[in-house]
Amino acid sequence: MKICAVNWQDLENPLGGGAETHLHEILERLASYGHEVVLLCGGWPGCPPRATRHGVEIHRVGTRQTFALLARGYWERELADRGFDVLYEDINKMPLFTTRWSGPQRVVVVVPHLFGGAAFQELNPVLAAAVWLSERPIPWLYRGVPFQAISESTADDLVARGIRRELVKVIPPGVSFDHYTPDAAGRAATPTIAYLGRLKKYKGVDLVIRALAQMRHSETVLEIAGAGDYRPALERLVDSLALRERVRFLGFVTEAEKLALLRRAWVVSLASPKEGWGLTNVEAEACGTPVVASNSPGIRESVRDGDTGYLVPHGDIAAMAAAYDRLAGDPALVASMGAKARAFAESFTWERCARETDAHLRSVITPGGRT
Repeated sequence: MKICAVNWQDLENPLGGGAETHLHEILERLASYGHEVVLLCGGWPGCPPRATRHGVEIHRVGTRQTFALLARGYWERELADRGFDVLYEDINKMPLFTTRWSGPQRVVVVVPHLFGGAAFQELNPVLAAAVWLSERPIPWLYRGVPFQAISESTADDLVARGIRRELVKVIPPGVSFDHYTPDAAGRAATPTIAYLGRLKKYKGVDLVIRALAQMRHSETVLEIAGAGDYRPALERLVDSLALRERVRFLGFVTEAEKLALLRRAWVVSLASPKEGWGLTNVEAEACGTPVVASNSPGIRESVRDGDTGYLVPHGDIAAMAAAYDRLAGDPALVASMGAKARAFAESFTWERCARETDAHLRSVITPGGRT
């Protein structure tokens, strides 16, 4: 097949995250299967406009702020006449409505998750309204188009918006469990909670900090890895709760530092109201580390409550603190849950994810195989 993927960012973008990891794990394997794979995405100041990564030909256009304005024009000038079989649009910011782009190719849409009303928790009212409004035409402008959702929660969201369920294929992400492995010797001596991800308001990191403040095990520390514009507000919250000695802001971490953090933590926590999946949760579980997370759409599918960690009602700080305390007070429970978490993570492989995507795309470009 000749595949052109479209996404706002690629994995090397400093603002890249779980959605970019998911897309690249698929695209690089599709390229290894012998398909021609091109990625059209936004760039960042000073980035090379063209690159090749593990067989994927990358075209970078504009920046995060301008990509939506420039992408279609670049497609028309540079890529439309290359005879692609399929446009594989990843909607993880705002839709680009590739069904309106020129060319005979079919369109397949992969959706980590849609923001919906959650946009108003993160963005200023004008931008939030723009994101919310951009999602409204999806059922009409992508009518009859096959979708690939990364979780049942995302599939349910699409159906609720008017997409026919038979057009939605659920293919969960994988995890690199040969890289993310347990190391019991690396577990911290002091109970440690870890958060890894962007520091954005909607991620709920403030809830994790507030739950730390309510814990009975006052020796527990919190390590926060990641960057984002919400960090100053989080630091002010830490100071207001007199937690400066118990909370460490690590900033952006390397892959080696991330692995070490996942291994030394007693628990990894995610408290956002909605995610497509919760890739960091599964990476933590692959390292044998339990997870405490909000019982939110998408997230709940990456944690087995009471088995690989605990799910708590979103926003229930007391319940989150109680879950932290259960683990902080019982190293044996951390170990037993960690063993179950590792076994759970091993059921998700990127190879399976890529093979199922390959089969899905083949079914779409075969006459009569759209659904």
